[in-house]
Amino acid sequence: MRIATTINELKSLLQICRNEGKTVGFVPTMGALHNGHASLVKRSVVENDVTVVSVFVNPTQFNDKNDLKNYPRTLEADCKLLEDVSADIVFAPEVTEMYPEEDKRQFSFSPLDTVMEGACRPGHFNGVAQIVSKLFYAVEPDKAYFGEKDFQQLAIIREMVRQLAINVEIVGCPIVREKDGLAMSSRNTLLSAEERERALTISRALFQSLEYAKNNTLSATRLFVENIIAETEGLDLEYFQIVNGDTLQELKNWNECDYVVGCIALFCGKIRLIDNIKYKG
Repeated sequence: MRIATTINELKSLLQICRNEGKTVGFVPTMGALHNGHASLVKRSVVENDVTVVSVFVNPTQFNDKNDLKNYPRTLEADCKLLEDVSADIVFAPEVTEMYPEEDKRQFSFSPLDTVMEGACRPGHFNGVAQIVSKLFYAVEPDKAYFGEKDFQQLAIIREMVRQLAINVEIVGCPIVREKDGLAMSSRNTLLSAEERERALTISRALFQSLEYAKNNTLSATRLFVENIIAETEGLDLEYFQIVNGDTLQELKNWNECDYVVGCIALFCGKIRLIDNIKYKG
């Protein structure tokens, strides 16, 4: 496995691969890797000749400076995990490499970016689009892999690729969960033991709502989840919305579309967590 820290170094390594006619898969990450990331890398390894993984904590997508400061950084452990799952190239640049000057590009993905995460974290998706587009231009992958836990992000990246006419196939991969149901997240490492136990309420509420939804209205199902979260001390719900999986717009009835997803964001103590569940589609 090779480690590149500059775009020129990365492009040189990839040019050798392309000269040999090899396909390139790409998994962009912010590090603090876990088995969810590993599942993306494993899929890329199966589907491509060469797999590139970026490890870069992108400052432009954080609207909370403390969140950026506290985000876990574990490059040495990340490289060990990536070597174990047969990644070929790790791209681990410094901030000055990716942003030699301020990126002033402003993206609009309306209405995808005006709801949920977009409403709660102003500027977040603009920062995501800035860094992911930069990484796509550097790697020029045939396929790029993203987890469905970041459901809204996946929809926005697909739209960004369409807007910028980037020639890459975006592959969405299922949420990977711990044995007890908690969606894997780099932020989980920041939870205390007590908070980690409380966080299990999130997936339990979502999975219980799947059964509840079979015999109840959409609004009742939303309230069902909200009440479970409200009854758990230490959890502070930011939103739970049941949306059209394509447009991300909130629904009023189950029969409005054939692709229905419930998306949740909350604080467990000071740590912000997200998850989602598919009701239809």
